[in-house]
Amino acid sequence: MVNNQPPLWTKAFIFLLLGNLFTFMSFQMLLPNLPPYIASIGGSSLEVGLVTTAFSIAAILIRPFIGHVLLTKKRKTPILIGSFLLLVCAILYPFTQIVTLLLIFRFLHGAAWGWSTTTNGTAAVDLVPRRRVGEGMGYFGLSITIGMIIAPSVGIFLYQTYNFRTLIFVSIILGMIAFLFLALTRYAEPEALSRNQAQPPKFSFFKSLIEKKSAYPVFITFLTSFGYGSIVTYLVLFGQEQQLTGTFLFYLANALCATVSRPFTGRLFDSKGPWILIMGCSVVAFLAMWILSIASANWYFIVSGALFGLGYGSMIPALQAWTISKTDVERSGIANGMYYSSIDFGIGLSAVILGLLHQFVSTSTLFQMSSFLFLLVFLFTLTDFVIKRRRDRQPALNVNKL
Repeated sequence: MVNNQPPLWTKAFIFLLLGNLFTFMSFQMLLPNLPPYIASIGGSSLEVGLVTTAFSIAAILIRPFIGHVLLTKKRKTPILIGSFLLLVCAILYPFTQIVTLLLIFRFLHGAAWGWSTTTNGTAAVDLVPRRRVGEGMGYFGLSITIGMIIAPSVGIFLYQTYNFRTLIFVSIILGMIAFLFLALTRYAEPEALSRNQAQPPKFSFFKSLIEKKSAYPVFITFLTSFGYGSIVTYLVLFGQEQQLTGTFLFYLANALCATVSRPFTGRLFDSKGPWILIMGCSVVAFLAMWILSIASANWYFIVSGALFGLGYGSMIPALQAWTISKTDVERSGIANGMYYSSIDFGIGLSAVILGLLHQFVSTSTLFQMSSFLFLLVFLFTLTDFVIKRRRDRQPALNVNKL
C-alpha cells in the first residue's frame, strides 16, 4: 500500500524545504529583537506595535499581485527575486536608527516578505502530491515552524550576548544560504502553463486577494496568529521585566516539540481531517500561554514552550494544508497568499491593539488575554466539525424518509 503512494521526498522538494528553512531562519531571528531595539533608539510602546503593523500591511498588499503572477508564470524567477529582496533588506537594517525611517523601511521589508513566502509556499504545493498534501505540507510547514522557533532563540542569544550588528551579520549569512538552495531547486510548472494557456487571466486585486473556498481555515489561522502576536512582540520584554535570561528556552523547547510531533500530526490530518487535530492543539496552546504568563523562573519557559510547540507548532501547518485542500489546484497560489496574509494580519493587528493595552495592563495580563483567542479557535472549529457531520448525514436521512 505504501509503495503505491506518489513520491514525496524528491530532490526538488528537499532543496525547496531547506531554502525555505533558511529564509525563515534569516528573517525570524530578527523578529523578537526588533521591539527592544526600537525601544533602545527611543521608540514608544505604540511605535513598537506600529513597526510590526507596517510590516504586516505591506505583506498583505503585495500578495494579491504575486498570487496573480503565479497563476501563469514559472516559479524560479519570482522566488529568487523575493529571496534577493529579503537579503538586501537585512543588509540595510543597521542604517535605520531613526524610528520614523524604520517604519518606512519595515513597510518595504514586509512587501519583500509577502512576496517570498507566497512564492515559496506555492512552489511547495506544486511539488507535493495531492494525495499526500497533509503530510507534505506538514513537512514543509516544519521548515516554517523551525524557522519561527529556533531562529528567535538564536537571535535573542546573539542580541543579548553581542550586539544588533552581529545579529544582522548572521541573518545575512543565512539569507545567502537560502538563496543558494532556492537557486538550485528544480520547480514544477503551474497548470496554466502546462495547458499552454496563451492569455493570462485578467488581474483583479480582490479576486487575487481572496479565495472564498479557503476562507474558513484562513479565518481560524488569523485567530491563532493574533494569539501568537503577543509572544512575538512581548516575550523578550517580558523576560527583561521578570529579570529572567532564559526566554530563548521557550523557542528552543517549542522547536523540539513541534519537530517531534510533526510526522504524527501530518498523518493524522490526512487520515482524520483537520478538526480533531486543531481542537486539541488549541487547548494545549491555551494552557501554554497561561503557564508563560506566570513565569517566575526559567523552567516556566521550557514547559510553556514545549506545550506551545505541540499546540501552535502543530496547528499552523495543519491550517495551511486545510487551506490548500479546500481550493482548486490552479488557485493554490492565491489561497496560499491569503493564508500567509492572515498570519501577518493577525500578528500585525495584535501588535497595535496590545501596544495600546500595554499602557494600562502588564505584559503577563496581555498573554492571558491573548490566550482566549485559542479558545475561540476551539469553539469555531468544533462548530464547523458539527456542521460538516450533519451535512454528511443529510443524504442518508433523506433516503430513509422516502
